[in-house]
Amino acid sequence: MPHRGGTAQSAGYNQGRVKILLVSSDPNFREALAVMARSVRRSISDEPEFIGARDGIRGVAAAWRHRPEVVIADEIASRAGAFALTRELKGAVPPFEGRIVIILDRKQDEWLARWSGADSWFVKPVNPFELANTITDFLTTKEAV
Repeated sequence: MPHRGGTAQSAGYNQGRVKILLVSSDPNFREALAVMARSVRRSISDEPEFIGARDGIRGVAAAWRHRPEVVIADEIASRAGAFALTRELKGAVPPFEGRIVIILDRKQDEWLARWSGADSWFVKPVNPFELANTITDFLTTKEAV
Protein backbone atom coordinates (compact mmCIF):
# COMPACT_ATOMS: atom_id res chain seq x y z
CA MET A 1 0.00 0.00 0.00
CA PRO A 2 1.48 3.37 -0.94
CA HIS A 3 1.95 6.18 1.47
CA ARG A 4 1.92 9.78 0.45
CA GLY A 5 3.74 12.12 2.74
CA GLY A 6 5.04 15.62 2.56
CA THR A 7 3.80 18.57 0.59
CA ALA A 8 6.00 18.65 -2.46
CA GLN A 9 5.82 21.53 -4.87
CA SER A 10 4.55 21.18 -8.41
CA ALA A 11 7.10 19.88 -10.89
CA GLY A 12 5.93 22.43 -13.44
CA TYR A 13 9.37 23.47 -14.67
CA ASN A 14 9.55 20.67 -17.23
CA GLN A 15 7.93 21.23 -20.62
CA GLY A 16 7.18 18.58 -23.24
CA ARG A 17 7.57 14.86 -22.70
CA VAL A 18 7.24 13.64 -19.09
CA LYS A 19 10.53 12.41 -17.61
CA ILE A 20 10.79 9.70 -14.97
CA LEU A 21 14.13 8.92 -13.31
CA LEU A 22 14.58 5.32 -12.15
CA VAL A 23 17.33 4.73 -9.56
CA SER A 24 18.39 1.18 -8.71
CA SER A 25 21.61 -0.80 -8.74
CA ASP A 26 19.70 -3.62 -10.46
CA PRO A 27 19.05 -2.95 -14.17
CA ASN A 28 16.29 -5.59 -14.18
CA PHE A 29 14.51 -3.77 -11.36
CA ARG A 30 14.84 -0.45 -13.23
CA GLU A 31 13.21 -2.10 -16.24
CA ALA A 32 10.44 -3.55 -14.05
CA LEU A 33 9.77 -0.06 -12.66
CA ALA A 34 9.59 1.32 -16.20
CA VAL A 35 7.08 -1.37 -17.18
CA MET A 36 4.95 -0.50 -14.13
CA ALA A 37 5.14 3.23 -14.84
CA ARG A 38 4.36 2.98 -18.57
CA SER A 39 0.63 2.81 -17.92
CA VAL A 40 0.69 6.50 -16.97
CA ARG A 41 0.43 7.05 -20.71
CA ARG A 42 -3.34 6.89 -20.28
CA SER A 43 -3.20 10.34 -18.65
CA ILE A 44 -0.52 12.05 -20.76
CA SER A 45 -0.10 12.56 -24.47
CA ASP A 46 3.23 10.74 -25.02
CA GLU A 47 4.96 7.79 -23.44
CA PRO A 48 7.21 9.03 -20.63
CA GLU A 49 10.94 9.29 -21.16
CA PHE A 50 12.79 7.04 -18.72
CA ILE A 51 16.20 7.95 -17.40
CA GLY A 52 18.19 5.40 -15.39
CA ALA A 53 20.79 5.73 -12.66
CA ARG A 54 22.48 2.85 -10.87
CA ASP A 55 23.08 4.57 -7.54
CA GLY A 56 22.03 7.57 -5.48
CA ILE A 57 25.03 9.69 -6.41
CA ARG A 58 24.33 9.31 -10.12
CA GLY A 59 20.62 9.69 -9.38
CA VAL A 60 21.13 13.12 -7.79
CA ALA A 61 23.23 14.26 -10.76
CA ALA A 62 20.64 12.94 -13.24
CA ALA A 63 17.79 14.62 -11.35
CA TRP A 64 19.46 18.03 -11.58
CA ARG A 65 20.53 17.49 -15.19
CA HIS A 66 17.24 16.15 -16.59
CA ARG A 67 14.70 17.68 -14.17
CA PRO A 68 12.27 14.74 -14.17
CA GLU A 69 8.75 15.18 -12.86
CA VAL A 70 9.08 11.92 -10.90
CA VAL A 71 12.03 10.07 -9.37
CA ILE A 72 11.50 6.44 -8.34
CA ALA A 73 14.36 5.25 -6.16
CA ASP A 74 15.02 1.74 -4.88
CA GLU A 75 15.89 1.79 -1.19
CA ILE A 76 18.91 -0.40 -1.90
CA ALA A 77 20.55 1.78 -4.52
CA SER A 78 24.24 1.28 -3.78
CA ARG A 79 26.38 4.33 -2.97
CA ALA A 80 24.07 6.83 -1.33
CA GLY A 81 20.71 5.07 -1.52
CA ALA A 82 17.19 6.39 -1.86
CA PHE A 83 17.06 8.11 1.53
CA ALA A 84 20.27 10.09 0.94
CA LEU A 85 19.15 10.95 -2.60
CA THR A 86 15.82 12.25 -1.31
CA ARG A 87 17.35 14.27 1.55
CA GLU A 88 19.85 15.85 -0.81
CA LEU A 89 17.29 16.78 -3.47
CA LYS A 90 14.55 17.94 -1.09
CA GLY A 91 17.03 19.77 1.15
CA ALA A 92 18.69 21.72 -1.65
CA VAL A 93 18.18 25.46 -1.95
CA PRO A 94 16.01 25.79 -3.91
CA PRO A 95 14.63 22.28 -3.41
CA PHE A 96 14.16 19.82 -6.24
CA GLU A 97 10.67 20.38 -7.63
CA GLY A 98 9.91 16.84 -8.82
CA ARG A 99 8.16 14.17 -6.81
CA ILE A 100 10.15 11.36 -5.23
CA VAL A 101 8.88 7.82 -4.65
CA ILE A 102 10.98 5.36 -2.64
CA ILE A 103 10.65 1.60 -3.06
CA LEU A 104 11.28 -0.02 0.34
CA ASP A 105 12.45 -3.53 1.09
CA ARG A 106 10.92 -3.52 4.58
CA LYS A 107 7.85 -1.92 6.11
CA GLN A 108 10.02 -0.94 9.10
CA ASP A 109 11.82 1.58 6.88
CA GLU A 110 8.72 3.71 6.30
CA TRP A 111 9.94 6.13 8.99
CA LEU A 112 13.14 6.66 7.00
CA ALA A 113 11.12 7.44 3.88
CA ARG A 114 9.09 9.98 5.85
CA TRP A 115 12.26 11.43 7.44
CA SER A 116 13.95 11.78 4.06
CA GLY A 117 11.07 13.84 2.67
CA ALA A 118 9.81 11.35 0.09
CA ASP A 119 6.46 12.22 -1.45
CA SER A 120 5.37 8.59 -1.49
CA TRP A 121 6.74 5.12 -0.79
CA PHE A 122 5.87 1.51 -1.43
CA VAL A 123 7.00 -1.71 0.23
CA LYS A 124 8.09 -4.54 -2.07
CA PRO A 125 6.45 -6.28 -3.78
CA VAL A 126 5.06 -3.18 -5.46
CA ASN A 127 1.56 -3.26 -6.86
CA PRO A 128 2.12 -1.91 -10.40
CA PHE A 129 -1.35 -0.35 -10.57
CA GLU A 130 -0.86 1.56 -7.32
CA LEU A 131 2.52 2.84 -8.47
CA ALA A 132 1.12 3.97 -11.83
CA ASN A 133 -1.86 5.62 -10.11
CA THR A 134 0.45 7.50 -7.76
CA ILE A 135 2.55 8.77 -10.67
CA THR A 136 -0.61 9.72 -12.56
CA ASP A 137 -1.87 11.63 -9.51
CA PHE A 138 1.45 13.51 -9.32
CA LEU A 139 1.26 14.43 -13.00
CA THR A 140 -2.41 15.41 -12.82
CA THR A 141 -1.71 17.62 -9.80
CA LYS A 142 1.15 19.22 -11.72
CA GLU A 143 -1.10 20.11 -14.62
CA ALA A 144 -3.82 21.51 -12.33
CA VAL A 145 -1.44 23.96 -10.64
